[in-house]
Formats: sequence, structure tokens, C-alpha cells
Amino acid sequence: MKVLPWAFEEGTGAFLYWLARPGQHPDEWTVLYNEGRGPLWEQHDMGCLAFLLAVLTGTAETAYFGHLHEVLKPIVHRFTTADAILGTAGQ
Repeated sequence: MKVLPWAFEEGTGAFLYWLARPGQHPDEWTVLYNEGRGPLWEQHDMGCLAFLLAVLTGTAETAYFGHLHEVLKPIVHRFTTADAILGTAGQ
């Protein structure tokens, strides 16, 4: 079993790690979080992308990243075609 660092939280010393078990494909690696300046760890039984998506959408069960969804305040995006913006539709 290996613990591989893949992200660092600046200012806190915290790291995100992959827990790589023998025989596992990298898509199956577990995400671990260590608070950096203490003994506490969180384990998230999902891959990196799923974990980041959960953190950014506010669905992650975490004591450390739960505030990010509120801080980032996701906004609604609207997309408009070039025709609509330039007024060339129907010409």
C-alpha cells in the first residue's frame, strides 16, 4: 500500500493523498486528507475527480472543505449564441 501526495493546501500544511493499494487501477484509488499540522485524517472512498466535484458542489462529507461551496458561491451561467449577440439571426 502506498500513500501518494497530489495536492497541498497553502497556508495550512494540509495534503490530499491517493491511497494506492496493490493490484488497484489508479481510477480505484481512495482520496485521503491529512490536516497537516495534526493527526486527523479523512478518507473518501472515491477518486480525485469525484472528490473535487463533491467539494465544489457542496455534497462532500468533509469537516475540512465544506466551507468552500459557500465561499465560492456558484453562479448561474447563461450562454448566448454569436447570432443572438451580433444580431445576425434571420439574415
